[in-house]
Amino acid sequence: MTDTISANKQRARDYFTAFAAKDRAWLEANVAPTYVRRDTTLPFDVVGPEGVLALGDVLVGAFSEIELDIQDVVAEDDKVLIRLQFRGVHTGPFGDYPASGKRFDVMVLDLFRMEDGKIAEQWPAIDNLGLQQQIGLLSS
Repeated sequence: MTDTISANKQRARDYFTAFAAKDRAWLEANVAPTYVRRDTTLPFDVVGPEGVLALGDVLVGAFSEIELDIQDVVAEDDKVLIRLQFRGVHTGPFGDYPASGKRFDVMVLDLFRMEDGKIAEQWPAIDNLGLQQQIGLLSS
């Protein structure tokens, strides 16, 4: 069981590297085709490796100098929780908002569920209010 938990923790850590690099081969090998990102803040569904790549296109189009700095990794059974700092610069359109050139640094929690050695589900919790304030979409 401990080996499985260790492998799950490493897969969750590696997800962020693969996501930022848009590493299709890693995503196809480690994200289930039936994967679903449970994210009510997005105007589209993120399903399977293709969905993760599409989300990456949106974020990499809006933000540069992206850093996903993992702070904590906690795992039990088939679940892994990661706390990280999401940093970068708003250099492209984000939804209806043009680039502001402003830096941001916000906290993210991501809960992953693994199944058969792959990421099956993800529940993100991002400080969207902080992000919007830091890039100038909302006044603080």
